[in-house]
Amino acid sequence: MARTALITGITGQDGSYLAEFLLGKGYRVVGVARRSSTECFERIAHIQEQITLAQADLLDQYSLIAALQTYQPDEVYNLAAMSFVPTSWNQPVLTGEFTALGVTRMMEAVRLVNPKMKFYQASSSEMYGKVREVPQTEDTPFYPRSPYGVAKVYGHYITVNYRESYDLFTVSGILFNHESPRRGLEFVTRKVTNGAVRIKLGLDKELRMGNLDARRDWGFAGDYVKAMWLMLQQETPDDYVIATGQTHTVEDLVETAFSHVGLNWRDWVVQDPAFYRPAEVDLLVGDASKAKRVLGWEPEVDFKGLVTMMVDADMERWQKARGN
Repeated sequence: MARTALITGITGQDGSYLAEFLLGKGYRVVGVARRSSTECFERIAHIQEQITLAQADLLDQYSLIAALQTYQPDEVYNLAAMSFVPTSWNQPVLTGEFTALGVTRMMEAVRLVNPKMKFYQASSSEMYGKVREVPQTEDTPFYPRSPYGVAKVYGHYITVNYRESYDLFTVSGILFNHESPRRGLEFVTRKVTNGAVRIKLGLDKELRMGNLDARRDWGFAGDYVKAMWLMLQQETPDDYVIATGQTHTVEDLVETAFSHVGLNWRDWVVQDPAFYRPAEVDLLVGDASKAKRVLGWEPEVDFKGLVTMMVDADMERWQKARGN
């Protein structure tokens, strides 16, 4: 009998890679999507025939209970959130509803429908914010610096509380930045890879960037979803940092992307103070040694491989769009 996994946020970057991964493992995959006038299924279009879509909403407790009763999943992956950090300042209350209370609603649904279901919560390195130590581990204290980060801390600790209070199998993956060709254009990695390609094709004359010295721990989303699954296959539920443990600057990112299309980035990139963040997050770099030790997980795609993969995908997109 095939196992069933239910994924909230299936139309996002991580949801689409996780759905692919689980289909490859023989799962029946149920994706939760909100009913919305602008629903975007682009990332899962190629697997839409192989998955089941259920209508439910993290703001609506009853819809979550109904979805779990209907599909009776063995594993629940809660990846849905207001995921773009700057937007969380414009909609701080809604961010709290989705990214914090939405987690509680989902776990309440699990507890009421079938407490044997295993639950994965997508935690985030944004919880560390103004970091207390470098690198960050599972025991590093949190100091979030955005409504998104604050909401994620709530989601993280409510997951711990349900595990300890109700003996549920609930885990949190504290994922550091993870990118892919499916990343939204508002994120810096896609902004750079897409910008380099547009300049190469003569569609743009410059790329305006903010702080080129900001450093991040960037990994490949396809590697990171495997870690989510591994956490739910363990005997005991626990929380894990998932990261590469290596940092690169935005300048490294720009240099790698532009050189891959044969351009010198210094000729095309303009630093613009308008793109500087008011409070830059400190050095986020994760120590994933526990995940390596317990889960046997390690990232497979390195930084250069990730950036060139994204540039190649953007090149293919633009050439297709222009009919080349």
